[in-house]
Amino acid sequence: MTERLQIAFAQLNQTMGDLRGNADAMLAARARQPEADLIVTCELSLIGYPPEDLVLKPSLVRAADAELQRMAEATADGGPAMLVGSVLLEDDKLYNAMALLDGGKIAAWTRKHELPNYGVFDEKRVFAPGPLPGPLAFRGVRLGVPICEDIWFPDVCECLAETGAEILLVPNGSPYELDKDDKRLSLAAMRVAETGLPLAYLNRVGGQDEIVFDGASFVMNADRRIAVQFPDWEERVTLTTWFRTAKGWVCEEGHKHRLDPYPEDIYHAMQIGLADYVNRNRFPGVVLGLSGGIDSALSAAVAVDALGADRVWCVMMPSRFTSQDSLDDAAECARMLGCRLDTIAITPAMEAFDAMLAPVFEGKPRDITEENIQSRIRGVTLMALSNKFGHMLLTTGNKSEMSVGYATIYGDMAGGYSVLKDAYKTTVFALSRWRNANRPKLALGPNGPVMPERVITKPPTAELRENQKDQDSLPPYEILDPILHGLVEEELSVADIVARGFDRDTVIRIERLLYVAEYKRRQSPPGVKIGIRNFGRDRRYPITNAFRTS
Repeated sequence: MTERLQIAFAQLNQTMGDLRGNADAMLAARARQPEADLIVTCELSLIGYPPEDLVLKPSLVRAADAELQRMAEATADGGPAMLVGSVLLEDDKLYNAMALLDGGKIAAWTRKHELPNYGVFDEKRVFAPGPLPGPLAFRGVRLGVPICEDIWFPDVCECLAETGAEILLVPNGSPYELDKDDKRLSLAAMRVAETGLPLAYLNRVGGQDEIVFDGASFVMNADRRIAVQFPDWEERVTLTTWFRTAKGWVCEEGHKHRLDPYPEDIYHAMQIGLADYVNRNRFPGVVLGLSGGIDSALSAAVAVDALGADRVWCVMMPSRFTSQDSLDDAAECARMLGCRLDTIAITPAMEAFDAMLAPVFEGKPRDITEENIQSRIRGVTLMALSNKFGHMLLTTGNKSEMSVGYATIYGDMAGGYSVLKDAYKTTVFALSRWRNANRPKLALGPNGPVMPERVITKPPTAELRENQKDQDSLPPYEILDPILHGLVEEELSVADIVARGFDRDTVIRIERLLYVAEYKRRQSPPGVKIGIRNFGRDRRYPITNAFRTS
């Protein structure tokens, strides 16, 4: 009977669709842990997660099978076995599955039973649910392998325990969102309490379009105490040692890494999400408009931390409404970050548009139309630089603005990616203060402050007309953001939010602005998901919609 087991957990950053690269990375992890009995990898670790309709391509399924066979043959050397996430095509059904590779062959498969179909997940679209699984026999030990969503409900773990599982190994593709660490720990504790079995929770790291994975893997013994805590955001291959006792298997205690508190976790999500998006789409860097305001300053800081100052190109585009403070703050922000700053005045283009449209606009007063033209001139300018030099245009708008349509389509909404897309304005302030006092781990940017204090403290303004302030058009952000959180994240009615002490007319107005701006959000670039209801993947509303809760 096996009394001791060494299991290495590979918390890795997989690239979507890079089957050979992902396979090589897992084999390299195996080579670094020759004393292990088993190397465990994440859900769909061979392909990437979430693969969406990519897995419906027969050629990808065939290529994945070929790579999995190559990995299986590598285990013929007598070294560690591997538990690898891939797809299994069987009887014309495609499964999200884990393959046990041992002795030079695929020794066993287990299939995911619970398929998530909410929020960012739509697995029922592409996968068939597997049957309730039994444990995998491995060198005298019965291993239960519930796959990600399988532990969010009790049935799979109960079935595994009842059919003799001794350890639960849980490969995941669990995206980051606020307060997710506590949710995972509570969930694991429930399954451990119900089954009496120790549980190892393995999660990936890295960005995949809007979604970011934070790792933060852990091992929980049957007494519900954490034996090992992986770091968040970093790749790590960790060897754990397990012993059979009279009360079952126990994992020997190892290092317990500190996980990010708020808002450090959000900053790292933005940093990792942007880095993987830019690098994997092979952009030489990013270009963005640096206005002297807090949104563009924070976006520039995240970009420098993610990519390095030499890959971040900032452009100040002043008009006759741009204050000297904004010019000075943009210049000082670029200096503090060490990145390139160019100034391209848009006044000639504004004058050209005024002259061009004067015959048609004759007799009409200046209004938001002329303000939007300025924003679109800036968008055209930045896109011209992006086209000419290849840098991806980084959009700098935040979730508060996008919620109520306080953004110009084809103007400041233009771009390829947004790190602030899911960050309310109050979160932007918190992140800016945090970054000025801290240097993130893995950051390529400087120590010390990254923006002048005045950028954080001055009243926000778009500077599209004389003496303009955001609060001319919107409630103060400390009022606006809680209302939006209630409407978007919590799906509350106007009455529900008024009951929390907010002015009824204000809430009605914000709800109307939220609904009528849906068409804009449909045309906005992807951005890092940080909350439970981001625009695009989580919250999917019709553009044409007459329903109101007031």
